Amino acid sequence: MAAYLDPQLIFLCVVFLAVVLLAEGAFLYWRDVKAPQSRINKRMQLVNAGASNAEILASLRRETSKASDSVLPSVVRYLESRLTQAGMTTSANRMLSVMVGITAITGFVFPLIGGITGQINSAGGLLLVFILALAIGVLLPLLVINYRATNRVKQFEAQFPVALDIFVRGLRAGYPVTGALELLVTETPDPIASEFGLVVAELNYGYTLRDALANLADRVQTQDMAMFVVSVAIQSETGGSLAEILDGLARVIRERASMVLKVRALASEGKVTGMLLSALPVGTFCFMFVTRPDFYLSVVDDPLFMPGVIGVIFMYCTGILLMRKMISIKV
Repeated sequence: MAAYLDPQLIFLCVVFLAVVLLAEGAFLYWRDVKAPQSRINKRMQLVNAGASNAEILASLRRETSKASDSVLPSVVRYLESRLTQAGMTTSANRMLSVMVGITAITGFVFPLIGGITGQINSAGGLLLVFILALAIGVLLPLLVINYRATNRVKQFEAQFPVALDIFVRGLRAGYPVTGALELLVTETPDPIASEFGLVVAELNYGYTLRDALANLADRVQTQDMAMFVVSVAIQSETGGSLAEILDGLARVIRERASMVLKVRALASEGKVTGMLLSALPVGTFCFMFVTRPDFYLSVVDDPLFMPGVIGVIFMYCTGILLMRKMISIKV
């Protein structure tokens, strides 16, 4: 009987029950508090807070940078596109500044922290530190931005047919186009609610429907959205039943989405393989250089080191381009 009343066993049981109750409390808090809040789109939160149309427009619209005023216009345009698709409010110029800052800090601080400043006395050592700084300061943020942008676009494409159905039903119920858009914003979750909420805010601010939808197509950059904008533009010029046009478009998008899902399933193995083969070399290099810098610094003075590094980088970039070409299937 005394064995069952062991104080250590009782203490462990109490700790186990406390952990279980803490996990259950966290789950109930998320289910009853955080999950309902996450289902309310951003525009509806602003409306409930009493924000004006100008405030809603300023909040939903992200800060942009002019590519023509930048040193690297093509890089700025690419970052602007991906940041917009990712739903991030940071401008491209600010993101570039952050990336350059992280790269500079990593290249300067890591040799001091790692105690390898005395070993970096050749071009090969400087090249290794520069590659590490680029991997942490440039490649890692780009991977995060691309990941968020890809997921957000996929969510938008998955929600778009349902959004079209709501829009069509609103038109058939007698709503005007702006009223149907308001219904669409109210009844759908993010990201599609925030994107169309920005369209409604632009309409209230004085934009024409065609310009607001064109801005939406520029932000999202999907084929489904381009077809939707073209359909609305043609109907506004030639007349006809917009509800019937969009109903047919919704059917086409659903059939196309079914084909896209089949293609993605067939190409999923290649995509996962390509992601692993692309990430493993960079991850292995960063891990080894951070934990055991002597593994590389002991051979930097070899005359074949620099040509070998350049050749590896060239083959790595070529391999990524070839893999992307092989697994990129247009539907």
